[in-house]
Amino acid sequence: MMDGGNVTTNCTTTGVGQCSPTMFCSITDDIIQRTFQKRIAGHIWWVNALVLAGGILAGVIVVIGAFRQQYRHHPITRFLFLGATTLFLPIISSVISTVGVQPDYLIPLTSDSSSGSDLSALGAICRPTHSAALIVWAFIVQIVMINTSTVVSVEDREGQSKGPPFELLVQGLWTLYLGVSLIKQYPHQFSVKDLLFDSVLPFGLLFAKLTLKYYAFEKARKSFALGRNPGLVFVYMLQLRARVANQNCERRISEEASPPQLLLMREDEQQVEQHPCGYAFKDGLGTKLVNNSTGLVTMDMVWQLDSMVPIITPQLKDICLSFALFKLLRCRFARYKLVHSGSHETIAFFRSLFLKVGEHDRVFSVIMDELSFVHDCYFSSLSTSYSKWWVPIVSIILSLWSIGYWTVFVASIISIILTGTDIWGIKYGRNQLLCKLWCIKQPMVSGPSDAHMGKSLLDMVPLLLVLVLAVTAEVRDTASYICSNWTKVALVCSHVASPQRPLCVQKWVSLLLQCRCKLMKHWDERMGQCSVLVLSPRTGTLAPLRRLLHLPDKEWKLKVPAAVKVSVINSLRNSLNDDGRLRHGAESLRRSQIGQSFLWACNGKGTSYTILLGHIATCVLEMKPSYSSGTSDNKIAATHLSRYCAYLMTWSPDLLPDSSSWSKSLYEEVKKDAERALAEVPADGSLTPEDEYQQVVQVLSVNAKHEVLKNGVKLGEQLVLEMIKAEEAVWKLLADFWSEMILYIAPSDNLKEHSEAIARGGELITLLWALLFHAGIVNRPGED
Repeated sequence: MMDGGNVTTNCTTTGVGQCSPTMFCSITDDIIQRTFQKRIAGHIWWVNALVLAGGILAGVIVVIGAFRQQYRHHPITRFLFLGATTLFLPIISSVISTVGVQPDYLIPLTSDSSSGSDLSALGAICRPTHSAALIVWAFIVQIVMINTSTVVSVEDREGQSKGPPFELLVQGLWTLYLGVSLIKQYPHQFSVKDLLFDSVLPFGLLFAKLTLKYYAFEKARKSFALGRNPGLVFVYMLQLRARVANQNCERRISEEASPPQLLLMREDEQQVEQHPCGYAFKDGLGTKLVNNSTGLVTMDMVWQLDSMVPIITPQLKDICLSFALFKLLRCRFARYKLVHSGSHETIAFFRSLFLKVGEHDRVFSVIMDELSFVHDCYFSSLSTSYSKWWVPIVSIILSLWSIGYWTVFVASIISIILTGTDIWGIKYGRNQLLCKLWCIKQPMVSGPSDAHMGKSLLDMVPLLLVLVLAVTAEVRDTASYICSNWTKVALVCSHVASPQRPLCVQKWVSLLLQCRCKLMKHWDERMGQCSVLVLSPRTGTLAPLRRLLHLPDKEWKLKVPAAVKVSVINSLRNSLNDDGRLRHGAESLRRSQIGQSFLWACNGKGTSYTILLGHIATCVLEMKPSYSSGTSDNKIAATHLSRYCAYLMTWSPDLLPDSSSWSKSLYEEVKKDAERALAEVPADGSLTPEDEYQQVVQVLSVNAKHEVLKNGVKLGEQLVLEMIKAEEAVWKLLADFWSEMILYIAPSDNLKEHSEAIARGGELITLLWALLFHAGIVNRPGED
C-alpha cells in the first residue's frame, strides 16, 4: 500500500466476480460513503483550490491583457500579469494530470469502523466528469494571449522589433497532448466529437491566429509603409523642404497655409532605393503624386476632397492629419534630426489651422489621435495587422469563429449547470467524481456501491466566467479593427487612390467611417494632481507601506478641464506671435501690471524650485475664500496646472529640465516640512474657511524651515493682498504663469520617458511635447 491510500488494487470487475456478492462488512452504504469521502476530501479540495487559482489567473490574464493593456506597463500590474502567464499552464497541467489518471483507492478500516473484528478495507475506482473542461480553459487563455500580445515591427533606431509569442505554440501543443491523452484514457466517456471539439478545433484556431500574426509581422518588418517608414519619411521631408525653399513657397504664420504633401499611405507601391540618410523614392522626391491606384497618397490629396466626397468629413481629415503627423513623430523617436516637423510649410499649415481662437478641442483631439497611433505602433500588434489589406479581414473572421465557438461552450455550460445535460443532450451530472466502492474482507469482496464526490459548480462556474470574458475580449478585438483609426485612414486613402467605386461599396465604407468605439480611446484625458499643502496627514492602510518603499506622493486624477486647454493654447499662441521662444513664467509676470512685483519668485535655483514655490503660493491663494461667487476659468486653469506640475515632480521628474533626483528630493523635503508644520492645524473641518486660511498661514510662517516653503507662503500672502484689489486679475496672472511653465518644461529629449508615458495611457505633458514639435519648437531656450 502507498502512503495516502492510493494503490493499484485488484478491485476490478474480474476480481469482484471471483467473490461472493454477499456483504462481508456489516456496515451500511452510508457509512462506507462517509468513510470514503472523509479520506479523499482533502484530495478533492486541493484539486478545487488549484482550479480556483487557475480561474483567478485566467481572469487576470484576460482582463489585463484584453481590457487594460496600459496597466501592463505599471510595475505592480506588470508583475501580476507576468506571474499569471507563467503559473497558469503549470497549474492547469497539474490539475489535469491529477484528475486525468483514473484514481484507484484502497482505504484500510479498523475494527471500530465495522462490526467485524478482522481488518477490513474499502476499495474504489473513480472517474472525473468534467476534466475536459480544463483543456478548453487552457486554450481559451492562450488564444486571448495571442490577441493581446505585443507584436512590434520598427527600425533598429526606434528600438527592437518584437515578433509573435511562439512560446504559445509550444504551450498549445502541450495542451493538445493533454487533451488527447485524457480523452484516450476514457474512451467510453469521450467520443471522437469530444476530441475534435475540445482539443483539435481550439488548437487549430490558436495555430491559425499565430500563423497570421507571424505573416503580418514579417511583411510589416520589410514594409516601407510600416517597419522601414521613418528612414523614408525623413529623406522625403528633407527633399520636400528643399523643394519648397527653392520655389520660395514660405508663408507667413498669419496667412492661411496650404496643406503640405505629408505622406499617408501606399509607400510600398513605389520604387525605393537606399539613401545615405535612410531611403528615398527613385523619382527623387516622389513627385509623381497622381491620384491613381499605384501612386502615393499624401495629406494635400485628402484635404482637397471637400463637399464633392460626402463620406470625407472634417473629423476624418483630422484623423488623416494625425496619421501623417504620427509618421513625423516616429522620426523623432528614431532620433532622426527632423527639426521643425520637417519643413516650414508644415509648421505654417499646422499653426494657421489649429492655433486659432476656439480650436483648443480640435488641436487636442488631433494630437490625442496621433499619440494613439504611436501607442498602436510600439505597444500593440494593431499596426502590423495593416501590412496587407486582407490581414484585418482574416483577423475579424478568426475572431468571429472564436466568438461562435466560445458561445457554444457558454450555452453548453449553462445547460449543464441548470439541467445537468449539455446542449447535445449528454448527461454530465452535478458531481466532479463518480466512484464505485467495494468493501473488502480478505479474501472476499462485496458488491459495488455508487458514490458521487464533489460539486460540478466548482468546475463549471469559473470556466463560464472565463468564457464570458474571452467572448467579450474577442468582440473587443473585432471592434479594434472595425472602429480603428487605422481602418479609417486606409479606407480614405483607398478612396483617394480609386474614387470610382460601386454605390453599395461606398455605403459600406461610409458606415465603417462613421463607426465610433470608446474602448478604442487611448488617453482618457485625465491629468494627475498632487499637492504639498494637504491638511489631512497621509494616513490609511497603505501609508506605512508607501513610506517604507519610498513610493511617490499620493496622487489623484481628473479630466482635463476646457479652461486648461484654452489657457495653454492661448499661451502658446502668444509665444509664437512674439519670437517663438518659450519662457518659464517670467514673461507673463512682466506683461502684467501687477506681476512686476512678483518677478523675484522666478529667480530661484532652478525650474523645480520655481514650480514648488509657485505651487505653494497658488495653494495659499486657493485657501483664501473668494470674494466673488462661482469659480472662474482662470482659477480652474491655475490650480489644476499647479497641482499637475507638482505631480510631475514626484511621478515623472525625468521630464523636467532639472536633475530628476534633485527635483524629487526637493519635493519630498518640502512636503515633509509642510506636513510637520501643518500638524497643528485641525483637519476635521471644525474651522471656517477664513479661520482655516488664517491659521494655515500663521502656522507656516512660524514653523516652516525650508526656504521654498517660506518663500512660497510669502508669495501667497502677496497674492492675497493683490486679490483684495482685483481677484480675477490675480487668477489671470497665475493662469498665464502656469500655462507658460507647462509649455516651458514640455520640450524634452527624454524619448524613453515619453514613450513609457504613452504606454501607460498618456500624459498631458507628452501631448504638449508632440504639439510643440509640430509647432516648430523642439527645445527650451538656451538648448541646442
